[in-house]
Amino acid sequence: MSAYTIRHLGPDDLPLMRGMLDLFGRAFEEPVTYGDKRPGDAYLRSLLGGDSFIGIVAVQEGEVVGGIGAYELRKFEQERSEIYIYDLAVAEEQRRQGIATAMIEALKGIARERGAWVIYVQADLQDDPAIALYTKLGVREDVLHFDIAP
Repeated sequence: MSAYTIRHLGPDDLPLMRGMLDLFGRAFEEPVTYGDKRPGDAYLRSLLGGDSFIGIVAVQEGEVVGGIGAYELRKFEQERSEIYIYDLAVAEEQRRQGIATAMIEALKGIARERGAWVIYVQADLQDDPAIALYTKLGVREDVLHFDIAP
């Protein structure tokens, strides 16, 4: 298997962004969520060119094999921000090769450049691989998560 490269997505990386959406649909077994109502080019360019969304991909032989979709949340109590990893996935065939860790390391560099004081992520209680990865990289906090309909 060839080496992979890590890339921070910019506004001209629409094919890679679409590849990340395809990967998320497969990895999370939610092809409808990540595929049926895809944003248009203008929306994706705006998202990737803005300052709140961070897209990172791992590319191997021209294919997206890993991805992170994260958001920078600017704080109000101090001049700093937090980075929230909203989605992270690695293609099943490429897992256990350090891809997730490499993408998080790239995100850490971006977070430092932006002055973020923390990166945080949540994992489902039954997702043992994610829990193992995040435990290796950070400090675990046990919290409850609530969805509130708008």
